[in-house]
Amino acid sequence: MSSNHANHANHEMSVNSVIKQADFIESVADALQYISYYHPKDFVDAMSQAYEREQSAAAKDAIAQILINSRMSAEGKRPLCQDTGIVTTFVKVGMGVQWDKTDMTIQEMVDEGVRRAYTNPDNPLRASIVSDPAGSRKNTKDNTPSVVHIDMVPGNHIEVAIAAKGGGSENKAKMVMLNPSDDIAAWVEKTLPTMGAGWCPPGMLGIGIGGTAEKAAVLAKEALMESVDIHELMARGAQTTEEKLRLDIFERANNLGIGAQGLGGLTTVLDVKIKSAPTHAASKPVVMIPNCAATRHVHFHLDGSGPAELTPPSLSDWPEITREVGDDVRRVNLDTVTQADIEQWQSGETILLSGKMLTGRDAAHKRIQSLIESGEGLPEGVDFTGKFIYYVGPVDPVGAEVVGPAGPTTATRMDKFTDLMLEKTGLMGMIGKAERGPATVESIKKHKAVYLMAVGGAAYLVSKAIKHSRVVAFADLGMEAIYEFDVQDMPVTVAVDSNGVNAHETGPAIWKVNIANAKA
Repeated sequence: MSSNHANHANHEMSVNSVIKQADFIESVADALQYISYYHPKDFVDAMSQAYEREQSAAAKDAIAQILINSRMSAEGKRPLCQDTGIVTTFVKVGMGVQWDKTDMTIQEMVDEGVRRAYTNPDNPLRASIVSDPAGSRKNTKDNTPSVVHIDMVPGNHIEVAIAAKGGGSENKAKMVMLNPSDDIAAWVEKTLPTMGAGWCPPGMLGIGIGGTAEKAAVLAKEALMESVDIHELMARGAQTTEEKLRLDIFERANNLGIGAQGLGGLTTVLDVKIKSAPTHAASKPVVMIPNCAATRHVHFHLDGSGPAELTPPSLSDWPEITREVGDDVRRVNLDTVTQADIEQWQSGETILLSGKMLTGRDAAHKRIQSLIESGEGLPEGVDFTGKFIYYVGPVDPVGAEVVGPAGPTTATRMDKFTDLMLEKTGLMGMIGKAERGPATVESIKKHKAVYLMAVGGAAYLVSKAIKHSRVVAFADLGMEAIYEFDVQDMPVTVAVDSNGVNAHETGPAIWKVNIANAKA
């Protein structure tokens, strides 16, 4: 041990740190604002490397949009994604820590920091947390309560790892109780394709192994707090069981050809992180949780000297990427588009949308269904005839903004409403994130409709294409209200065309073969 380390250790043993409640709360609030618009540098570097390697045109464009969005968010200090997440915090409290006040629990202090961060007038973050999850699902309006894990550890300091986890990626978590002799990498390889693209690949996989069912889940989530270093591991070689497993899963996952946004490509995962714990001799619990293209986490340290200091990254950390729009890109006016027009569009084609569209997601669709089935009909001002609906719940605007970050939400959640919408409302097409289910693809084909995919994780970039926004119905639903957006050159990909050709099936299938052939 160096003399500095020895002195530090002796200091820790002899002095109890007094942590100010106000410093802890301020640090949580600052950290959540920070991660709302700053990607970790290791993530930016990994995405940049993926961009340089990518050979699939669709996947390369999706990664470009994510990186451009990332830089724009860093410059504008506005959210990377409209889904500003559910807050998860790991708090390691030194056994010697003392607090200046004891009228609040750690959970209450974290929640107060969350409340301040999400209601910050300079950069308001979308409140997505609902109480009574099995019943009324009423929004708590300030994104509390958060999820807090507390460990008591040796020492006199506090270490905090905090993340804002999007619902689209959280919803794709998978859990299994394997037999002791089962192959974990084989389970991941089989399971990953079933998760679709709603988790916004490329991202990280956090894998928890051992303990009990709930312990494995916590381990998986904590693993996602680590930095991307898989290529360093590949360079030096695996030395432990977990390192070997990381490399095995990383190769198998990327050989699947799922690619960015599920459109097919070389990079599906940026890294695989594993944490494990001893388990029962008869058990092998495994949990896999993906992190999306809005990977948001940061670590900070409190020792009694004041709130945490988070150093802003340098804009030079981001690559200089521009998207080139070719002369052959189809430009579409949503105000004049016809059925004959959309039947010309081909799966996988890039389109730039201009004109008016309506929005709607889970709560709005549920209310529309009730109004139609009751015979009451849609509210005044809501007419989907010949229109497109965008599945989105935007962030509130600030300053001169027309709308806050407004990227797409996972489209499969609207699958159960799609047949009704196409049959009863005159809807022509839909815009969302990731794939549609088989029955929905058939419904799209039957009605000669179309499904367009916007890039998840490019919310601030997408919002810049929105030139006007107004609420037209269901204002009480907040971010789930029906808006009318007037857009200019909003980039989308034809994911399911009017003939039912599905880019989320054809793209990965092609690239899985391409990757296998390249390795042969």
